[in-house]
Amino acid sequence: MQAIMRKAMSGDAKTVAGLAIKMWKSHTVEELTEEFSDYISKGNCVVVLAMLDNCAIGFAQCGLRHDYVEGTDTSPVGYLEGIFVEEDYRKNGLAKDMLDVCQKWAKEQGCTEFASDCELVNEDSLKFHLKMGFEEANRIICFTKKL
Repeated sequence: MQAIMRKAMSGDAKTVAGLAIKMWKSHTVEELTEEFSDYISKGNCVVVLAMLDNCAIGFAQCGLRHDYVEGTDTSPVGYLEGIFVEEDYRKNGLAKDMLDVCQKWAKEQGCTEFASDCELVNEDSLKFHLKMGFEEANRIICFTKKL
């Protein structure tokens, strides 16, 4: 399978949101469409689409983080905010290809480090990150409290 990797444009926000809702289920497609529209228009980030027969089958979202990123020493750091491939197309190297585009973009922005995160319970994401050469920097548990 030879999918085409391309950077998303502003008109692709709803397409990206349609994929992202399958991963980030606590949102609505409308919320995600608005977020991706804003995100894509910023210019200091990139959304990569994996296209097969003019159909989006995956996306990767990458930005620059200027605040401290766990385990890094430089700023800005390229940061993989999210990556998703439709279930029927997984295990074909598409996520790696999209990640490669994101990392190349981060290097072009002057980054010398690249980072990401995943939930503690997301074993598939952990395996993916390790396979792609990421090293685990830390594990945390986040807390909130109503005041």
